[in-house]
Amino acid sequence: MNGDMIAFFLLALCAITGGVMMISTTNVVHMVVSLIFTFLAVAGIYVTLSAEFVAGVQVLIYSGAITIIMLFGIMLTRHEREEEERTPVLRKVLTGGAILVFFFILYGKIKDLNFPQGDAELHVDNTKKIGIELYSNYVIPFELMSVLLLVALIGAVILAKKDEKEEGGGKK
Repeated sequence: MNGDMIAFFLLALCAITGGVMMISTTNVVHMVVSLIFTFLAVAGIYVTLSAEFVAGVQVLIYSGAITIIMLFGIMLTRHEREEEERTPVLRKVLTGGAILVFFFILYGKIKDLNFPQGDAELHVDNTKKIGIELYSNYVIPFELMSVLLLVALIGAVILAKKDEKEEGGGKK
């Protein structure tokens, strides 16, 4: 087991921990912090795979912009605090055991996996290679995705305006 594999497993454990924390906490701000933790761990995994550009995009876009948008959305909406019943200890222990079994099964399968040794210069100029592929072979899907995101943004604004009108009309 070399250093890259140890780094991968530590970062994967951080990503899984962040994901589990996100779905198990009830405070919305704690959920967003757990999500940031997961995004940063995934960016670290990209670095170990020699995909520095993708790791940078992961940090800038997901950990930064999307998380800030989520926090603004959370803070601008109303949330009712609800008391939640406690999870039984036996259920937590069984869940943890199932996660450990799943981890060791995956570890055994990944350890036995043999990838063919491909291009040794895969990490050289990977940003340039991504740009060439994106804007030559995948320019139509790239543009369609931008139009789809624009339509989703316009739809969200229209739905938010419609909710404001409904709330304002009922109070008069």
